[in-house]
Amino acid sequence: MRSEYLRTLVETIDTGSFSKAADNLFITQSAVSRRIKFLEEQYGYSLIDRSGPVLTATDAGLIVIEKAEKMLQLEDDLLQDLRVLSPRPGIIFCCTPSFGVAYLPAILKDFMLLKPDMSELKFFFEMPDKVVDGMRKGLYQVGVIEHNEAYELTDFDTFELPGDDVLFISSPKLELEDGEMSLEQLTCFDLYTRKEGCCSSKLLHYNMKKMGRECAEFNRVIYYDDLHMIIGSVLEGNGLAFISKSVVAKLVDDGSLRTHRVTGFDHGYMRTLIVNSATTSTASLGFFIEEIRDVFKKVPTQINLSECAINFIDQPFAP
Repeated sequence: MRSEYLRTLVETIDTGSFSKAADNLFITQSAVSRRIKFLEEQYGYSLIDRSGPVLTATDAGLIVIEKAEKMLQLEDDLLQDLRVLSPRPGIIFCCTPSFGVAYLPAILKDFMLLKPDMSELKFFFEMPDKVVDGMRKGLYQVGVIEHNEAYELTDFDTFELPGDDVLFISSPKLELEDGEMSLEQLTCFDLYTRKEGCCSSKLLHYNMKKMGRECAEFNRVIYYDDLHMIIGSVLEGNGLAFISKSVVAKLVDDGSLRTHRVTGFDHGYMRTLIVNSATTSTASLGFFIEEIRDVFKKVPTQINLSECAINFIDQPFAP
């Protein structure tokens, strides 16, 4: 059994969407469907319940996924052990989805201009907990997390990047004014949000709990694991979202979306760049880290770098 087929099944159930799984795996949606169909024919059972708006596993699918996750973990461990013996040149980077959507295209564009001969680049989007866990397992060389909680990162080289605000957004069709609002002015609308575990979802739940409120007070809470679908629903005037300002900056600037702060909410979160010092340092890795830093020099936010971060970036890398 080809492991990428099992990984596709796991990703499809994790995201609840063929299209989102395709995006995360960097393949086409039709390729995802073909792989799932192959598995179902191979095992003789339907593995995915396609009847609802979100894809879920059937009873047979749950059995396959349980075994598949163990097999995939063994493969990851094997690859890591081999990588230690003979590291291949390249970069494996993981970040939170909102950072990837807002900044990764610009980072990658500038990096490829500097290193057009780069042969192996791998990018992954994960929730902050999984980014940190993957860094500990040696699956990624570099990671960026957006977070409010304090993570134990003493095993890594880390430095602070500019944070961001998580704001409610709405379409002008809802006729809400930009700026400060009370929670009561917003809870009468539908709320579009991602699954629990993402930074914005955690921050929203924290704020609601702090104020003695619950997310259930919104007219409806609709879960999507696709930022583009969430933003599209808000643009249509179907409701609100609580989302990183950097993700929707262009739509806010051109007037397509409005932003709202809530009296009593904490809207800010931190960003941290994590570098796994146990992995092989190369000139290309150094350039890539600098591109992550440089992308923030193009926005009016001052980067507050720690001394250890500056030393890490400025040190020579082995060719």
